[in-house]
Amino acid sequence: MAARLVFLGRLADLAGAGEREVEPGPLEAVLAGLPAELAVALLGERIRIAHNGELIAERGGIVLGDGDELAFLPPVSGG
Repeated sequence: MAARLVFLGRLADLAGAGEREVEPGPLEAVLAGLPAELAVALLGERIRIAHNGELIAERGGIVLGDGDELAFLPPVSGG
């Protein structure tokens, strides 16, 4: 089985799709398997992360398991 990355907003444009399946494992290993430009964007300090639907404050120690979803949420602007 696989884990799923979900990209919202401009991150989906950068990733070329709204989702990507990846091998489960530590976040650092998952990001290392992505294109460098995308990985750097996902690590931006203003990018929020939701693991299986729950926003998380600390990125350290995230390990994706089979069937997990990790969503990357860029800042939202509008009027």
